Amino acid sequence: MRRAKRTVRILLLLAVLILAGFFALRAGYFHFMKQMYPRNYSEIVTREAQKNGLDPALVYSVIKAESSFDPDAKSGAGAVGLMQLTPDTFEWLQRKSGEKTAYTEKDLYTPEINIRYGCAFLALLLEKYGSERTALCAYNAGIGTVNGWLKDSSVSKDGANLDSIPYGETEKYVDAVLKYYRIYRKLYAS
Repeated sequence: MRRAKRTVRILLLLAVLILAGFFALRAGYFHFMKQMYPRNYSEIVTREAQKNGLDPALVYSVIKAESSFDPDAKSGAGAVGLMQLTPDTFEWLQRKSGEKTAYTEKDLYTPEINIRYGCAFLALLLEKYGSERTALCAYNAGIGTVNGWLKDSSVSKDGANLDSIPYGETEKYVDAVLKYYRIYRKLYAS
């Protein structure tokens, strides 16, 4: 009888230790994942996402794919800052917004300005195309390029949705952003 009680106690202790280890590993995993998928600039992202009707998780996903949260990032194509806007797109967005302040390319390195115009551009593309996938293609490859793809029946059967993405780089980009988006939504779900 004493031996059976002792065995039960040992098994219970072992179960408690296994559960404690599981929860410690789980907490460590989530801590690690949150380091890999940060929400830097959260005040700006939340404000600008809300103002433009965007899910903040999508904005974080675009920033992660575009610049890995480096406000000083500059691509070989001349795209600048956190959300990698080109100076031409930035100028076009400023004219379209009717904002009185004339910012320069240098201002694209300022997180608040870059995120403001990046969110405005992303919202415009989502409204124009009605599809995250197509909007992200346009964010990466350009509106003119995507409009051309939509006119090509080998790429878009219905002229509204892309059945394939002709540029490998754009396809990788879209796949990465959508993967990050799923992770951000799951990781920070409340």
